[in-house]
Amino acid sequence: MYFERLKSLRKEIKMSQTDIGEFLGIMQTVYSRYERGAGTIPVEHLLKLADLYNVSTDYILGRTNKRI
Repeated sequence: MYFERLKSLRKEIKMSQTDIGEFLGIMQTVYSRYERGAGTIPVEHLLKLADLYNVSTDYILGRTNKRI
């Protein structure tokens, strides 16, 4: 599932959930829901995360194992 990838990607770049929340302009608790699969990620956040992590949106969503 995509939420497992979100956590893994965040840890790769050594950022906290709070850091990512600030980057997206949301609270840490909202971002935490994304990583737990408890909330739907808005498209604009998905695109920003893909740019931040330098991966495709399909990779984040688990539709491919190719990062780009």
